[in-house]
Amino acid sequence: MADVGVIGGSGFYTFLDDVREIAVETPFGAPSSPVAMGSLHGHEVAFLARHGPEHQFPPHRVNYRANLWALRSVGVSRLLAPCSVGSLQPHLHPGDFVVGDQLVDRTRGRPDTFFDGPVVNSISFADPYCPELRALVGAAGEEEGITVHDRGTVVVIQGPRFSTRAESRWFTSEGWDVVNMTQYPEAALARELGMCCATVALVTDYDVGLAGVGGIEPVTMEHVFAVLRDNIDRLRALLERAIPAISAQRTCSCPPPADLDTLIERDER
Repeated sequence: MADVGVIGGSGFYTFLDDVREIAVETPFGAPSSPVAMGSLHGHEVAFLARHGPEHQFPPHRVNYRANLWALRSVGVSRLLAPCSVGSLQPHLHPGDFVVGDQLVDRTRGRPDTFFDGPVVNSISFADPYCPELRALVGAAGEEEGITVHDRGTVVVIQGPRFSTRAESRWFTSEGWDVVNMTQYPEAALARELGMCCATVALVTDYDVGLAGVGGIEPVTMEHVFAVLRDNIDRLRALLERAIPAISAQRTCSCPPPADLDTLIERDER
């Protein structure tokens, strides 16, 4: 069992020792990948590749419910969710990290709840990310000498396409900070399962409609992957420093971890 989970791009789990893979079955189908279990400085950590081991699942086809259920089923109650984002504000530069505190959902048609009935439950989602984990990630970045912005609003688009110039200008005018394709429903499902969640968002590019920054070219997947490769060591260093600082004793107001057997029994009724 692992208290801490990491969900992100394939290969991030290479910072773990004694990695073993577990195939987890869920009521919502198969997760994107097996759960990789390993240790880090005495902490048991579970890792799941969001898009699959070969990056074969586009953001709108990721089985988010299965992914979050699988992590909770191996004990995860504290979750770090690295992702890539485009900058919507001139002060957020490629290579910076953003620890988001808010999100805006612009997706559609994604299964985004474990409470489809007959049991109905409306969760509080005013503050989508855990303040305790956010503070730990920010402190870890500062200790590593990494530029980490300790707050920001993530607007989540459907994908797999990137934004039009008009959409991007609209997002910027609303004051939103970065744009992404995966943070919803991931963060909401984590909340339903009582998992504290924090995102560790790497800025890979300036979004195409951002004014005041010269020479912005439309982003490509090749560019995003290249920036991720260039920054993977910095992200690993941040995670390696942050994870050992996560205490099993919560000081946040996030809901307690859900008991999956109880959820299944309630749904069956």
